[in-house]
Amino acid sequence: MQQLGLKSPVRLKKYRSYRGNMGLAAENILQRQFKAEAPCEKWVTDITEFRAGGQKLYLSPILDLFNGEIVAWETACRPTEELVKRMLNKGLESLAEGRKNRCSTVIKGGNTG
Repeated sequence: MQQLGLKSPVRLKKYRSYRGNMGLAAENILQRQFKAEAPCEKWVTDITEFRAGGQKLYLSPILDLFNGEIVAWETACRPTEELVKRMLNKGLESLAEGRKNRCSTVIKGGNTG
């Protein structure tokens, strides 16, 4: 192949962010109803990955669907259960620090693994 000037194409592997066992999906409590009638009626969260300074940074915020306010957030270098626990604790602390008077109910979601 080298004598004939032929080159074989190199196929890139498809990106997969997670290759381990997948956990069970949580129950769909919101049923795609992303509007809330009162503060703290519906909180949602996720983990987002950013690149910063050549490293990965993970952001885990709590968003109040009533007004789009970020209730609490936490960052870490790895997407661990500890990151989520710290973020949830901050959110619950915000309830104790005055937000409690404005809130009616907090929906508890399931663990997706």
